[in-house]
Amino acid sequence: MSPGAVQSNSEVVLVLQGLNDSVSNRHVYFSLALTTYLLTVVVNLTLVLTVGLDRSLHQPIYIFLCNLCLNGMCGASSFYLRLLHDLLAASHLIPYAGCLAQIFAVYSYVFCEFSSLTVMAYDRYLAICRPLQYRTLMTAHKVALLLLLTWSFSLLETAVGTVLTARLPLCGRRVPRIFCTNWEVVKLSCADTTLNNIYGFILMFSHLSQTTLILVSYTHLVRASLRLHSDRRKFVQTCVPHLVALLVFTGSLLFDTLFSRYGGAALELQNALAAEFLVVPPLVNPIIYGINLHRIRSRILDRFGRRAASQRPSPRPT
Repeated sequence: MSPGAVQSNSEVVLVLQGLNDSVSNRHVYFSLALTTYLLTVVVNLTLVLTVGLDRSLHQPIYIFLCNLCLNGMCGASSFYLRLLHDLLAASHLIPYAGCLAQIFAVYSYVFCEFSSLTVMAYDRYLAICRPLQYRTLMTAHKVALLLLLTWSFSLLETAVGTVLTARLPLCGRRVPRIFCTNWEVVKLSCADTTLNNIYGFILMFSHLSQTTLILVSYTHLVRASLRLHSDRRKFVQTCVPHLVALLVFTGSLLFDTLFSRYGGAALELQNALAAEFLVVPPLVNPIIYGINLHRIRSRILDRFGRRAASQRPSPRPT
């Protein structure tokens, strides 16, 4: 351990300082956070159950969408559950092991979101640019393999980063955030963090490359969709929401990265922007897809319509 280290990492309890200014309005923030979290879970579960219960929707695009929604619920839960606890607690303390667990959950969500959006872009590329070969190229076995690779690589990337962070001795306990992030914990270290910085830049380059790959694929999709009216319709229904989801998630993550590394704004604004990538995409994605994908929208409306009809009292006989 370095001379400046305060104690063994296993004994460290960190202080989350991002909620210090919200004590007077904690019940208002708690109600808002709980409502948003429940709404996020409801809209995602509605879409997942709609696809799962309807065999006609057991197609690659809808399966990948369910995976995106499940990942969104995991990411939102890793943020909201701790936030709701802290909003009702007198002090905002978190054990170092709990902080690492939150880091693992949050970054697993981030990396899986990028990989899921990349896989969905590949699926749309095959569906629009190679429609005659789509069924032979995108088989059930390939769908399962892509999902397995998506989660495996995401969890592996996160595990390596978490281990690199866990090995560092800490000289501080105060995290100026409402949740634990890898960058803020690394800044508390009193040891050399060069390896962590190099790994962080490798991950940043890797996922920016994924984003670039998606955008390049969309140039081919736009060209292909201009040929036929049916392709244009397919592009608007399935690719536009995917592109919106990508831009919302990438923009949210970019805000968090810039403000955490370079600052320059009030703490309240930094925390609001930092939480955006955990709040907005999980809530917006199923709504965007539910509105734009006609088959999902019609199934949801039919299901709710039948339920409402069954709850109406039957007319009395005259």
